[in-house]
Amino acid sequence: MKKIYSLKSFLLMGLLALTLIENGCKKSSDDSKVLPVIFTMSAIANVTSTTAQSGGEIYDYGTAASITSDGVCWSSSSQTPTTSDSHTSDTTTTYSYTSNLTGLTAGTTYYVRAYAISSAGTSYGSVVKFTTPTANASTIATVTTFAGNGTAGFVNSTGTNAQFDHPQGIAADAQGNLYVADAYNHVIRKITPAGVVSTFAGDGNLGYATGAAATAEFYNPQGLAVDASGTVYVSDPGNNVIYKIANGVVSLLAGKAGYSGATAGTGNTALFNSPQGITVDGSGNVYVADRNNNRIRKITTAGVVTTISGITPNGYIEGYTTTESTTGPYAELNSPSSVAVDASGVVYVADYDNHAIRKISTDHFTSQFIGNPIQKTFVTRPVDIKQDASGNFFIVNSNGTIQEVTTGNILKTIAGTADVYGFADGTNTGAKFNSPYAVTTDASGNIYIADQLNNRIRKITLKVTP
Repeated sequence: MKKIYSLKSFLLMGLLALTLIENGCKKSSDDSKVLPVIFTMSAIANVTSTTAQSGGEIYDYGTAASITSDGVCWSSSSQTPTTSDSHTSDTTTTYSYTSNLTGLTAGTTYYVRAYAISSAGTSYGSVVKFTTPTANASTIATVTTFAGNGTAGFVNSTGTNAQFDHPQGIAADAQGNLYVADAYNHVIRKITPAGVVSTFAGDGNLGYATGAAATAEFYNPQGLAVDASGTVYVSDPGNNVIYKIANGVVSLLAGKAGYSGATAGTGNTALFNSPQGITVDGSGNVYVADRNNNRIRKITTAGVVTTISGITPNGYIEGYTTTESTTGPYAELNSPSSVAVDASGVVYVADYDNHAIRKISTDHFTSQFIGNPIQKTFVTRPVDIKQDASGNFFIVNSNGTIQEVTTGNILKTIAGTADVYGFADGTNTGAKFNSPYAVTTDASGNIYIADQLNNRIRKITLKVTP
């Protein structure tokens, strides 16, 4: 079988076993021939009442030497569309392609899936369901300033009287309090629902010190997560460690201050290299985007660190880790910047330099969710991704935009304009950000952005008209 190899030649590695995972056992009537394996992008983008965008990613050519035709097919009547239905014919010169769906009807549910045709036959990706908006549908995202006034500094106060210096991480607890990684002040700040800003941990000195929160020291803290009990987790890329903060005490969860590496282990025997975005699941396991190692690490409640995706060379390959497979292909990432986890334990990765959101299954297979190095227009160097209580994802892009992936599988920009930077409160594209870096949501569905170079915490409220 011809498999699709590495990013260096714009190809992906493949496994026939994935056929069983994604598409069932796919063989043509001739048992000596194996069909290609293809992914459908998991979200539909740029959706209007009559048009939309999807795409496919070929994972394995099967036994054929080449793909003769590929694209996506869609139907409003069949839940398993085929090339006999409406379909596109897209490029066969690269492993990935973007497809433009046209002739759609407003307020209609469609079923979409990618296809690939080779000499072995036709294969299909998974089905993605979405509904086109009605003519009166709208999403109004109102962006306001919740705390900070644009001046870099360190002031505990209320709302815009407070000051931050490069806020780079944000998380919310069950009571609606926000925690901010105030990177250049080397502290963790707390903001109440009323907007009162205080220092939660750190004495403001650059360094490494555990113990009482008031005397603890950090070195450019960045990623934040809060578990169900209110314990706060902090990634510290300057020290290459992960902390936990509980009952007013800062303690080391994993990593060794002053040392970098990719060693698995427990507590301070494990090593990281610029750990950035983090998240925590319902069982208390912490997931870390270990950026300079191009890995996603998992830390158990006992502090045991393992790798669930990635190897040290950067790249773009779908696959398992060296633990799950002895022969490869092994998943490759390119400067992963953050992670999210859903209720079923699936992990999502903001894969920064791959212009992608990746998905890691519970058996640690890494695949495409949205975008890749060819499909660069869907997400642009994403720096953070988080999921709200309803299952919607929110993505922060380095180009100054905030995106949502709805539970209806639609990807849309809700605030900001690509490559337009600055400061402006307002609605939708009228709002401006300046190097937004992190996102979180509260129990009421409000969205908060750590707007790094504006030294502000921004609040987004959504009003959706079906």
